Amino acid sequence: MENNPQSQQALWWKQGVIYQIYPRSFKDENGDGIGDLSGIIAKLNHLTWLGVDAIWISPIYPSPMVDFGYDVTDFTGIDPIFGDLDAFDALVAQAHQNGIKVIMDYVPNHTSDQHPWFLESRSSRQNPKRDWYVWVDPKPDGSPPNNWLGSWGGSAWEWDANTHQYYLHSYHKAMPDLNWRNPAVKEAMFDVARFWLDRGVDGLRIDSAQRIMKDPHLRDNPPNPTPDVTAYKRLGDYDSQLHLYDKGHADIHAVYRELRQLLDTYSAQSPRVALGEMHIFDWQEWARYYGAQLDELHMPLNFGLVGISWKASVVR
Repeated sequence: MENNPQSQQALWWKQGVIYQIYPRSFKDENGDGIGDLSGIIAKLNHLTWLGVDAIWISPIYPSPMVDFGYDVTDFTGIDPIFGDLDAFDALVAQAHQNGIKVIMDYVPNHTSDQHPWFLESRSSRQNPKRDWYVWVDPKPDGSPPNNWLGSWGGSAWEWDANTHQYYLHSYHKAMPDLNWRNPAVKEAMFDVARFWLDRGVDGLRIDSAQRIMKDPHLRDNPPNPTPDVTAYKRLGDYDSQLHLYDKGHADIHAVYRELRQLLDTYSAQSPRVALGEMHIFDWQEWARYYGAQLDELHMPLNFGLVGISWKASVVR
């Protein structure tokens, strides 16, 4: 390892302690019973004392809170229950003054069904934002276009009685999946990343990182021959399938190479990082998200570590 300060700083995400903050329950500063950004600021000195090098902040975007903030209605705003952009800027400034990096939760796979993009998309088949989401005709018998399941249970497809098509939701029906095969969607979500990087965040924790690119032919998932054998936790009927086609299509890697290039342009000022939430337990497949030239995600998160013994020899 090089010993110059710049190379040491570049590895902060490798060697440092990253502390997740769930804002709703972390610290309520204004007395309304819900944690807020001011509460995080109030505790930064405690985090410094604990030796924390970076904080990852769970979603603080405006949201109906069907999924505690992962159902986003505005990717460049702050939900009033947490504060506002001025409070966020103050948090970033104070964290940096304390030597603490700030990682923003970035939710690229889906929006809330109350997001203006989706409200436009579902208004008619002719709307310019129709193709921002995954809309598909039913089978001749009116059933969903394939057998994909949502990880919250039931079909991953929801019927829209107004436009007579199904839309895709990998999670809850109130969280429709964005169509990342549409270049306009990719550019809009890259603009979201730029917005927060321009405000000084040091990295993005990418939610559901392997979900954003699906099979373009919408093929059925095959049955899982061992549904009772799971590497993390049981998800009911969802485990009855091998999820080969509803996530992780090979085209995803080009997206992450491009996102990495975006982050690298900011790293000239100070090192930025992309962390990816991955529920992948085929380790060769998981490792591909680093990129063949280490040019994709800096660190795909490894949920396999959750279930192992907390002994150094085992972790290594």
